[in-house]
Amino acid sequence: MIPVSLPLATGAVLFALGVFGVLVRRNAIVIFMCIELMLNAVNLTLVGLSSQLKSVDGPIFVMFVMAVAAAEAAVGLAIIIALYRRKQTVDVSHFNILKG
Repeated sequence: MIPVSLPLATGAVLFALGVFGVLVRRNAIVIFMCIELMLNAVNLTLVGLSSQLKSVDGPIFVMFVMAVAAAEAAVGLAIIIALYRRKQTVDVSHFNILKG
């Protein structure tokens, strides 16, 4: 039996790496991957806690998070491709066309 602290600590480290990547990096694709890393860290935490509590709620929520992540991937990549076609770069510091 795996102790519950292991998936919680791993999820916390992965989430922190994702936040760090979002705040530091300027490449839109890398930022996008860091957001996906944060979602997977939350999934790991949900599964770890539901395993400890002997509940099926965690994996059910994971399926919903994975569905949202798939939709986010499709929409996010479409936006990144559209911005790349317009500006010829994926550096987010050059994307000021979204300002009102």
